[in-house]
Amino acid sequence: MSGHRIRVAPWPDEARRPRMANSDDRRPGIGLSNRGLERDGVPVIPISGELHYSRMPRDRWEDRLRATVAGGVTAVSTYVPWLHHVSERGEPRFDGNLDVGAFIDACGNHGLDVVLRIGPWCHGELRNGGFPDWVAAANVAHRTDDPQYLELVEEWFGQLSGHLGRRAGPDGVLLAIQLDNELYDQPGHLVTLKALARRAGLAAPLWTATAWGGAKLPDEEVFPVYGGYAEGFWVDSEAGWDPSFREHFFFSHRWDDPGIGADLRHHEPSVPADPTASGFPPATCELGGGMATAYHRRPLLEPLDVATVAWCKIGNGSAWQGYYMFAGGTNPAGGPDGWQESHATGYPNDLPRLGYDFHAPIGEAGEITGSHAELRRQHAFLTAFGAGLSELPSWLPEVRPAGVGDRTTPRWAVRSDGDKGYLFVAWHQAYEQLDPLRDVQFEIAAADGNGAFTVPAEPVTIEPGLLACWPLFQEYGGMVIEWITATPVTLLEGTEAPVLVLLADRSLPVELRLPRGVAVWSESGSVDSAGDGTTYRLVASEVPVRLVSATGSLDLLVLPPDLGAELWVREQPERTLLLSDCEVSWGVEGPVRVVSAGRVPRLRRYEPDAGHFVSVPLGPSPVSGRTATAQVEVIRPAGEVPAAYGERESRASSPQPSDLDRLASLYRVTLPDWAGDVEARLHITWAGDVAELVVDGVTVGDRFWDGSVWTIDVRDAGLHAATDVVLRILPLAAESPVWLPPEAQAIRASQPGQLIRTPTIVVEELVTCEE
Repeated sequence: MSGHRIRVAPWPDEARRPRMANSDDRRPGIGLSNRGLERDGVPVIPISGELHYSRMPRDRWEDRLRATVAGGVTAVSTYVPWLHHVSERGEPRFDGNLDVGAFIDACGNHGLDVVLRIGPWCHGELRNGGFPDWVAAANVAHRTDDPQYLELVEEWFGQLSGHLGRRAGPDGVLLAIQLDNELYDQPGHLVTLKALARRAGLAAPLWTATAWGGAKLPDEEVFPVYGGYAEGFWVDSEAGWDPSFREHFFFSHRWDDPGIGADLRHHEPSVPADPTASGFPPATCELGGGMATAYHRRPLLEPLDVATVAWCKIGNGSAWQGYYMFAGGTNPAGGPDGWQESHATGYPNDLPRLGYDFHAPIGEAGEITGSHAELRRQHAFLTAFGAGLSELPSWLPEVRPAGVGDRTTPRWAVRSDGDKGYLFVAWHQAYEQLDPLRDVQFEIAAADGNGAFTVPAEPVTIEPGLLACWPLFQEYGGMVIEWITATPVTLLEGTEAPVLVLLADRSLPVELRLPRGVAVWSESGSVDSAGDGTTYRLVASEVPVRLVSATGSLDLLVLPPDLGAELWVREQPERTLLLSDCEVSWGVEGPVRVVSAGRVPRLRRYEPDAGHFVSVPLGPSPVSGRTATAQVEVIRPAGEVPAAYGERESRASSPQPSDLDRLASLYRVTLPDWAGDVEARLHITWAGDVAELVVDGVTVGDRFWDGSVWTIDVRDAGLHAATDVVLRILPLAAESPVWLPPEAQAIRASQPGQLIRTPTIVVEELVTCEE
């Protein structure tokens, strides 16, 4: 299988600059071309993560933003739901967790840019797409230039601008404003919305609009942004894994995704435009950080599924990595039908009334999940090397997969200007494990036919689960590396030599090719020369390899793959490499915070000049937090449930609260005495259809079962002061038409009759320390 080839070359033409952020809406230090963004003249690749301030307690903003910064995110994007702010006309609210101005300030305090998605229509799995009921009921042509509709929008934009003040003005702090969402055939209306926003006093150097579904966007007026999800709740329960999800596990130069929002789109998508045609680079705003759970379809992605989609976009040439969601949340309670997307409010999908965890990198309860680890290494790479990567066009192989069902053709791409670059490999996809690829080598050739080389020197086997990026003829600290088959994470400064930090790939040998005349030395003896003076085999370890030549010195720190989940890179006040298996967070300034559950908090820091990791003292004195199993008492057994509770557009409807009142099994939960006095989380393992946690008669959380553990923050749920805690679980009928992920479906199939299992609830104390 060796001999796969990509031909590389410089950019075919000079960079083109649109009016946006250049002649229009200029902001000192920000530039834009069809290759990417610039800050103070230096190319950058922004990394934005969606957090919804109105879906989380205000006193948790700080924690979520710290965890977001620790995830390598550089900008926060958020909807501004009209529904949440002005549920009653003439009574706008910007208090409590609706104080979006204070949220923007908090982001700025953590060095985060802000992308404000002002609607007026948002979607976001919100009731009426984010319209208040009184707007949805108005006798107007919504989302058009109907003067009566525009009058309502102008009123809303004025209220928002009046609250935000100078933060959102021409000299304000916003990086971008998104207009509406998933508006496919009203380019003129987007221009009108932009004019209304400006008239209200809202401004930003970048104005964006979602471009998927073949959206027709006004030329040069909006920056088109795209999305990509590994799975979605918006397809039918019997649809299987849709091709629109599968294609994101391949490298390509197709940016449109016709699947996103297709359940709400009532026309076939038009031919997608080339985002670079009018001077804009390919950019994303909605790479799935996870996926929401609908009643009829309940996707559950693995961290590597999420990471692979993002990885492929980098290889494809993405100039902006944007995630939806990066942190989950909880819907406000709303009215009798809730403020979530539902059949009752005209949608084809029923979403949980409260829970909006999204299986995101930061969960609804604030927990840092496995996808956070997978993504933050990518983000560290983009922050350290993005300036050079932005200048490298993307190239695809001469022989590419025949389609989304191809399981035998290597999936790879190269970012290169013809001289230097990075080789990207992705050999993973959701649900269906790929087979090993044997005898693989990659050939990179100049487009003009002058010169070619092959990586690695000998054929290798690529095992499933591989995400790799191999530097090609890159220079670090004056040292040229012709290639190395390990993935870069970051570059640290050292007094004697910079340190290139890489992560070894789990199934591949680390092969290093150097120019002649470079001395290679390691005190650990982790280097094996091939005997030609240029090619070496390295053994991954926590001890660096020193390279010395006439032009400079460089330390290579090739870490074992098992440390990947423990890697953290802090950028401010100086770039620092950390190791911890706990939850780690920080702000722009101040100490690193370590949160541990069930283990003693620990943190190690790499010292470049010493050439090893050192333990970081933590205070107060770190101890292991307490763990206990809550007492669960059956109050009432479940009744016999029906196969279905109705449907809309052939999709199963979720049960109503009255159905749980009649048929759910009730469990009284007694927490250990200490749980009310400390920060703690519940981890609920259960099986059934729908669950609700009721605290002193009020439902504080809900979940549709997908086989995952349900995590709840004790304080956020009001459990620390509760006198009565009841868990309600509705069984899942054997004949229910809902789609479950494979592992959950296997549990369902193993039990005859309706599915329900007595829950197990583990309570974990959170221990917080700082360096």
